[in-house]
Amino acid sequence: MAANAKGRIRKAVEMILGGDLHDLPPPAPQIGSNRRLVIVSNRVNTPAQMKSNPGGLAVAMGAALHHRDALWFGSSGELVDAPADAPRISQEGNLVRALIDLPREDYNRYYAGFANGALWPLFHYRVGVVDFSHENYQAYLRINEEFARHLVPLLQPEDIIWIHDYQLIPLASCLRARGVTQRIGFFLHIPFPAPEVLTTLPVHGALMRAFADYDLIGFQSASDQTAFTDYMLRERDDATASNGWIEAYGRRFQVGTFPIGIDTAVVAGRARRAAGTARTRELKDSLSGRKLVIGVDRLDYTKGLVGRFKAVERMFEEHAELRRGVVVLQIAPPTRGDVAEYRRVRSELNGLIGHINGRFGEPDLLPVRYLNRQYSQDILFGYFRLSAACLVTPLRDGMNLVVKEYIACQDPDDPGIPILSRFAGAGQQLDAALIVNPFDTAEMATALHRALTMPLAERRERHKSMIDVLRGYDIHRWRDLFLTELICVDDQAELPLAEPPRAAAALAEAGT
Repeated sequence: MAANAKGRIRKAVEMILGGDLHDLPPPAPQIGSNRRLVIVSNRVNTPAQMKSNPGGLAVAMGAALHHRDALWFGSSGELVDAPADAPRISQEGNLVRALIDLPREDYNRYYAGFANGALWPLFHYRVGVVDFSHENYQAYLRINEEFARHLVPLLQPEDIIWIHDYQLIPLASCLRARGVTQRIGFFLHIPFPAPEVLTTLPVHGALMRAFADYDLIGFQSASDQTAFTDYMLRERDDATASNGWIEAYGRRFQVGTFPIGIDTAVVAGRARRAAGTARTRELKDSLSGRKLVIGVDRLDYTKGLVGRFKAVERMFEEHAELRRGVVVLQIAPPTRGDVAEYRRVRSELNGLIGHINGRFGEPDLLPVRYLNRQYSQDILFGYFRLSAACLVTPLRDGMNLVVKEYIACQDPDDPGIPILSRFAGAGQQLDAALIVNPFDTAEMATALHRALTMPLAERRERHKSMIDVLRGYDIHRWRDLFLTELICVDDQAELPLAEPPRAAAALAEAGT
């Protein structure tokens, strides 16, 4: 049964990435559904956050409750000066949450220092912004050891362990060093850089060695998986790769592409309801018949916001007839304001938007509305449904779920069109969007004009193609494909072939 299920899964992925979605097989059976699922992430969503957030990890966890018992383990967000006590345990139905407090002395170096000061910019190809120090890297390893120390006593022999994202890359090695033999999977939510970029990190060898202690590593896009495999083949004399399997560092492990989705039906239903709310009507009335273009991004240097608004300015330059017919709404909640690069982007964006409004505005109209605060998803879904176009133009992004939410929110009888960066993972799935190079101002300006003037029949055809992709590969399918693949990993990959698992101490030694 496992082999047949794996065959259907691989066929499904091939169809999703390049075939006919109407021929997709039914969802794979819940193989191993009696085994507990252990999710590990840097932070754990509260019940309130899970109810209010219909995308990402929260939905995957919520859906998992219908299939198996689950433990969700991670940081509470609280920092302590003394060694942390045992995890705080709470239970809601089949889901157990286990929260740990982290040591204050190491946390900032682990999170702001190495994870977000070095890995985040590096994995997004911003080598010039990387701020590396060995002290931060050592703290990163110690926090991963802290996760392992508290998690191991909670594990059961038949657990399936699924670790998430760049903050916790060494965690499998820390667990293996403590005797954990259960299947361990890892999913990287952000991009993976090309070998030429990754090798600029002084500890790239130790970081990549840590990946080898997983049984299955999942990536958002095929290009991310290719970059990972290329690194192994270029940098390791002992590495071989074939059909998604890699042998390196004395282990055999699997890699795969699993582009994350959204709960398409839930988002669409909430958007229909949001269309009739007072907040959506207020925005619609304020437009006075003008078309709305929307962008929703964290205020992050990876999102390409400055280039985006240079393209908006160029469109207004070249198409004077749209100056009084279009309003661009950019929602950009601030993030990491203590980092100089983020402050620089915010300052440049403030100046550029002020320049556009000063140049093209009228006493009764500002062409760009710019808001630096967070809005609930119900409000955003109403705004998405109202928008004729959506600008999603990151310089590099693992997937970008904003564009998927925008598509799901559209009225199929009169849909809007997304302008989507080719360097977002979603750009490799949604080829019916208007795909652009975010470094090309002229191309983005042309695409925006095209979206605003596209005939209804073409908009409907493009929307149908994109919504079919989202329905065929939603958040539930993403979760089921990954977990079934992890459970069905060949027995020969379950144990090391030659070398024992590396402890965090060994990783630290290799990285100094």
